[in-house]
Amino acid sequence: MHPQDFEKVVSPVSVAHFSQYKLTASLLKQLEDLSFHVYTSQALEGLNHRPLKGREILLGHECVSIDATGQCVKATAAVLEEGKYMRKNIQCNILVGTDGAGSTVRKLVGIDLRGERNLQNLVSVHFLSRDLGQYLINERPGMLFFIFNTEAIGVLVAHDLKQGEFVLQIPFYPPQQSLEDFTPKICEKLIFKLIGQELSDIDVIDIKPWVMHAEVAEKFVCNGNRIILAGDAAHRFPPAGGFGMNTGIQDAHNLAWKIASLVKGIAPSSILETYEMERKPIAVFNTTLSVQNFRAAMGVPAALGLDPAVANSVHQIINGGVGSVLPYGLQRVILDGIFTVGRAQLSEYLLNERNPLGSLRLARLRSIFEEGKSLQLQFPAEDLGFRYLKGALVPDSNSSLGAPEPPTGRRRDYVPSADPGSRLPHMDVRVLSDLSSEEIISTLDLVSSDKVEFLLIIAPVDESWPLAHAAVKVAKEFKASAKVCVLWPNGTVRGIVAGSKVALTTLEDYVNVVEVKRSPTSSSWWDICQMTDKGAILVRPDEHIAWRMKSGIVGDPIMEMERVFSTILGVKPTQIYETSN
Repeated sequence: MHPQDFEKVVSPVSVAHFSQYKLTASLLKQLEDLSFHVYTSQALEGLNHRPLKGREILLGHECVSIDATGQCVKATAAVLEEGKYMRKNIQCNILVGTDGAGSTVRKLVGIDLRGERNLQNLVSVHFLSRDLGQYLINERPGMLFFIFNTEAIGVLVAHDLKQGEFVLQIPFYPPQQSLEDFTPKICEKLIFKLIGQELSDIDVIDIKPWVMHAEVAEKFVCNGNRIILAGDAAHRFPPAGGFGMNTGIQDAHNLAWKIASLVKGIAPSSILETYEMERKPIAVFNTTLSVQNFRAAMGVPAALGLDPAVANSVHQIINGGVGSVLPYGLQRVILDGIFTVGRAQLSEYLLNERNPLGSLRLARLRSIFEEGKSLQLQFPAEDLGFRYLKGALVPDSNSSLGAPEPPTGRRRDYVPSADPGSRLPHMDVRVLSDLSSEEIISTLDLVSSDKVEFLLIIAPVDESWPLAHAAVKVAKEFKASAKVCVLWPNGTVRGIVAGSKVALTTLEDYVNVVEVKRSPTSSSWWDICQMTDKGAILVRPDEHIAWRMKSGIVGDPIMEMERVFSTILGVKPTQIYETSN
């Protein structure tokens, strides 16, 4: 990771490495704080005889059937209890399948995946060792360790060095190998071989096989916009670069306000179609990028004479070629022998500067690292700079919507943009209030997180006031709400701000903020947005820009806001008036 990843310049928070199960526990705790009730399988008996009340989470359940032929979606969820499956029938208007890479929801509704399958079989070993964590902190701190030696090969992920929590990824070649070849004791020995010493405090917690794929669902929304896929259920990537978690969180962020808009009668069900319209191209792009990153990582063992593509080809020949007629035991012996010969390429006898072949391989290895062609962990341009080209937004009338720059597999820095469809840029601002202490927050914090509310950011100029009133009035007509933010330049004195209070006095919800520059040479807000100081930006509840005006509005602001909200929500102004009447 680079130093700028921790400087909080382009985001109010710095990058972090966070394991999935800890994120899940954190989310569950947050839901309980929001008055959700969490039921374990032991506490489910009473639930089977009554309908769900809402805000209820049934742990350990799996969706086993879906019927979307009627007016509502009927789903059956099952949990294994004392050797028997207990079933719970659930009726809903919208079913969101976020049930992981092997999604049963996706399979039950018949949505296929497209992309590259079976890139690699692996066994994941979750274990604890404070001794190993302390050794790495003292000797060679890091997050990701690719380990190649003559006895074993693996990738060690350090989830928490202080707590000594790790996950080891080991190449797996079924059917010649089975999960029985990876018992806790065997895994302990593999770990000792990989790290070069025995650990007295090792504790193997879990062992799971899995298959690496790079695929995207053909559809994210189906059955009349009533069944939706999100997260790993909609796309699955190689775990290189954090794309799985980041893309899944982005899906939820995009989808939440749209479902809320439908439920609250603000938008028709067609707004859910914009979820697929916006999110699927991002998933396809990230799939390509994650595969490029995975293959870059495999360039290191290939340079050492351990090309994973060759190993997989040999495995395929044994499975499907002449080797397939041989007894499994003999197949296993052949496979083990080939891998032993392969790992011998790593011996000190061969891999040294005095050996011509070893010297050549070491030179290739140095070249990969010096040129930055190995695995990349950070992709700021993709994590923060992704942009929706069409959907619940109003494109600039004078801009051509070209395809995004194709992925290169290399890190690109995030350049903030106020183009429609982009994420709202971050800047620290001071909230101007009547209180003695004035809070410093991010522009992202101005967006409401608990209701369907649009944010209009305006410059403190006379032309902005009619637009502010129009946005609030029209949003209300569309059953939504809008908050106005007047963003003042750095150095503004409080007396000048009083003018906006007079101009906006009839508005229920507005806020004055002033730029907080990191240094005197830092760009102003409107420079960051590449707009004039007579501009305006309308931000959606998911912090993406829905519309902007670069340098002042032309024409009637009411008519312009009607056009904007109509386009975003998929509701014609005439429908609003008919409903009101």
